[in-house]
Amino acid sequence: MDKDAIAPLVATLLLISFAVALGVVIMNFGRAQADLQAECAIDIGLKLAEIGGEPDLCYDPDDKIIVFTVENGVNIPVQSLIANVIGTKKAETTQLNSSMPKSGTFLGNIPYDKETAGKVRQVKLTPTVILYDEEQICTEKALILEKPKDC
Repeated sequence: MDKDAIAPLVATLLLISFAVALGVVIMNFGRAQADLQAECAIDIGLKLAEIGGEPDLCYDPDDKIIVFTVENGVNIPVQSLIANVIGTKKAETTQLNSSMPKSGTFLGNIPYDKETAGKVRQVKLTPTVILYDEEQICTEKALILEKPKDC
């Protein structure tokens, strides 16, 4: 075997392995930067169902619950919803077990007592999804409805 041909072969292998290692490092930095930039990198497509042209979210004073219907988009399943209800006297947060497949619908209700918490000023439904094998709360994809009507 010619000794003059071995040195260029080793140099080529070293350059290729260095390029692969550099590529892996850059890709990991890019993924970390994308994770920092966006809490929820996917468009969920979550929306309140509309019945009769109006969002299906109302307060039932007899049962002391807020009733709503949410429709999921076609991009990703939703694991749960976090419901934040802001009243005139206090705010309440409730975790809802509302697993929805892609294009699924969830009919939910949130316990809310108007006498202790005051009149409902805002209802915010925040989806939770599994993205990159981690649970992510997508606050920027939340549904917000102010001053819901009575049922």
